Amino acid sequence: MTVHLVGAGPGDLELLTLRAARLLAEADAVVFDRLVGPDILGLAAPSAERYDVGKTPGSPGPSQEQINDLLCSLGQRLDTVVRLKGGDPFMFGRGIEEQRACESVGVAVAVVPGISSSIAGPASAGVSITERGVSSGACIVTAHQDPGSDAIDWSALAQSGLTITVLMGAKRARLVADALIAGGRSAKTPVAVITNATRPDEQQRFGTLDTLGIEPVPSPSVLVIGDVATERPPVLRRPAKKSPATTS
Repeated sequence: MTVHLVGAGPGDLELLTLRAARLLAEADAVVFDRLVGPDILGLAAPSAERYDVGKTPGSPGPSQEQINDLLCSLGQRLDTVVRLKGGDPFMFGRGIEEQRACESVGVAVAVVPGISSSIAGPASAGVSITERGVSSGACIVTAHQDPGSDAIDWSALAQSGLTITVLMGAKRARLVADALIAGGRSAKTPVAVITNATRPDEQQRFGTLDTLGIEPVPSPSVLVIGDVATERPPVLRRPAKKSPATTS
């Protein structure tokens, strides 16, 4: 009996790992998040129990404690439980909390890494978050902070010279921009906003830090802030394939 913490990747079905696809086909139960698309869910065994535990911004949803309890309960009675998370389960996915909860009741846990949108989003827009002679490093942060956690030192980030990649920052984009400008980052620093990265409805917008968040930023979006985030020619990608379960 094992709970598999599985990264579903950024959205494109073809960016799912082979191991993730195999486990979905073998799953007795799938517990999935809001950002997991129907084409990926279509790979799950038809007999699998399905549990939608997605949290929509501004709407009530199951607490993390409730999700932990569900995984523990499923893991104690079923052979293969897939906890399917958008991106990577340990990149702001609270996967480590779920792992500890399961292990505390004797349920085995396996981790299947996934491609994080923090990397796939910029790459999909032709933006390399590190680039020789432009940026020697990148910092990935969330703008959706736990109220009990330490605040991010935006001034230190502003002065670091690193590329700053922000996840879960759509609603707080303007606050992020103001904090970085106040910390010393130039208001004319290039910014890329990639919405629904790698999906058929992906959108890309390029601008500068002083305009970030003036217009509403759709969710989910990845914000890339730094000199690497200049507009590039569109990246050629193959059309995403549908899973057999969703093909008419």
